[in-house]
Amino acid sequence: MCDYGNEFKFHRQKANLGQSELAILIGTSQQNISRWEKGEVEPSISFCVRLADYYGITLDELIGRDINSSKK
Repeated sequence: MCDYGNEFKFHRQKANLGQSELAILIGTSQQNISRWEKGEVEPSISFCVRLADYYGITLDELIGRDINSSKK
């Protein structure tokens, strides 16, 4: 299972952004970013797409999903 919150935080920090800066860039609140990173709530798919597009990565990369390891 993926740890979405840690992955979201990893990509944000890799981009050298604070929560407030990222919130402005993708059109949400700093509180939402914080809740996502803590795993309190999951963002909608539309926000996941915005995040992945902003970082220039796939949705799988955004959530730390390795498709090869999920195959049996």
